[in-house]
Amino acid sequence: MTSQGVSACSEAWAAHPSERGSRVFPRRTIRELSCRRDLSLGARMGNSALRAHVETAQKTGVFQLKDRGLTEFPSELQKLTSNLRTIDLSNNKIESLPPVVLGKFTLLKSLSLNNNKLTALPDELCNLKKLETLSLNNNQLRELPSTFGQLSALKTLSLSGNQLRALPPQLCSLRHLDVVDLSKNQIRSIPDIVGELQVIELNLNQNQIAQISVKISSCPRLKVLRLEENCLELSMLPQSILSDSQICLLAVEGNLFEIKKLRELEGYDKYMERFTATKKKFA
Repeated sequence: MTSQGVSACSEAWAAHPSERGSRVFPRRTIRELSCRRDLSLGARMGNSALRAHVETAQKTGVFQLKDRGLTEFPSELQKLTSNLRTIDLSNNKIESLPPVVLGKFTLLKSLSLNNNKLTALPDELCNLKKLETLSLNNNQLRELPSTFGQLSALKTLSLSGNQLRALPPQLCSLRHLDVVDLSKNQIRSIPDIVGELQVIELNLNQNQIAQISVKISSCPRLKVLRLEENCLELSMLPQSILSDSQICLLAVEGNLFEIKKLRELEGYDKYMERFTATKKKFA
């Protein structure tokens, strides 16, 4: 039979209910029903995989479900609020977090939601008093909750690739914060409040920073300051960073001055002494 004949037979079969019972199913409807069956099967497979992850998490305290196209925080995690210590839902499409549920993970130490579509964080996040690591890189966050400073155990915060326009002042309340990554945001200046930061490492690479408060030299624990690829003129870089700070690694490549000009500034020798001593310590 020719291809035309096969096509004609198929059309006739789809058009005559007598061949298949009393109900007519046009070819388009047949395709739609087939797609729905496939979709429901996919959903069942997804639920099965999710149940397996939940069961594993009950035993290990770790829930990881990355690269699955999730559009919302899995409701199944409500069953695990009392025993989860790590949640990683990176590389999904989650737009918001459920306030009430999130605030119940009182034992959580690490939360990773990198590469999602978050535009805001609920205040209830700050109920996580044991949270030590929070990774929210590559979302659409413009600000942090006013209560963010209540995350008293937080040690590492990653907010690279968001839409922050200013250094969040809430960070100055976090006394145990060691590492902060605010690279690839839209920050334009560093205000006086920066002097209250307790961090050891501050990454501000790839922002739009053109002005830095001299107070940054007063940060009591700051050892590593990254300012690469910003909009800094050499005259806007406080010389006290070189002469009167704890900073032993200053990265400023890709700004509006040549590095050799930095080496000519007063205090550069003192900076190099700190840099060399630290390098020897970790060699």
